[in-house]
Amino acid sequence: MKFDELVALIGDEPVFSSALFNVAGVSTRQVRLQIVRWVNAGKLIQIRRGLYALNRPFRKVEPHPFLIANRFRKASYVSLQSALAYYGMIPEHVPVVTSITTGRPEEYQTGFGAFGYRHVRKPLFTGFRSVSVAPGQAAFLATPEKALLDLIYLSPGGDEAAYLDELRLQGAAALSRTALTAAARPFNSPKIERAVAEICASMADERDPGG
Repeated sequence: MKFDELVALIGDEPVFSSALFNVAGVSTRQVRLQIVRWVNAGKLIQIRRGLYALNRPFRKVEPHPFLIANRFRKASYVSLQSALAYYGMIPEHVPVVTSITTGRPEEYQTGFGAFGYRHVRKPLFTGFRSVSVAPGQAAFLATPEKALLDLIYLSPGGDEAAYLDELRLQGAAALSRTALTAAARPFNSPKIERAVAEICASMADERDPGG
């Protein structure tokens, strides 16, 4: 396969798998050598083994970090500070895109930024949905309520009022009490129950500041 053929084949795909290189009559070794040549020539960016993006100026679409996070590690969803920042609920810039997985916790540094993965038990791998994060790009993202509870659950002292105050949550009143309670149920955790009670009290105060 020639490089211009690859560019035409990829089209508007922001990231792609090396499976695209599989051509009848071409050995796996030949494919790997061709990929290495294009990476070394600066035409391709290797995100991880088997996952690539076209480099500029060949790239037509900029891949959203959340899409990369999903593709980098299958069976994962973006959560914690990354999701809360996306929803405008915390003021800080988040330098690492953090996701939830039932696999091993790991961190990766790539040409598109840093990506981290936190482990949870299988019953807690819930509370996420497909969200359009850029034109033509969708990623699995925790709901605001689940992102907040994931963060609390995985943070030492996350249920303490001081920790919740440090988060400086913006628009907490917009959280759904029903969704928060539903998201808390699979945790079956006193820590989460305490945090939900604290958050709900804060929501009530925010909705009725004079009360």
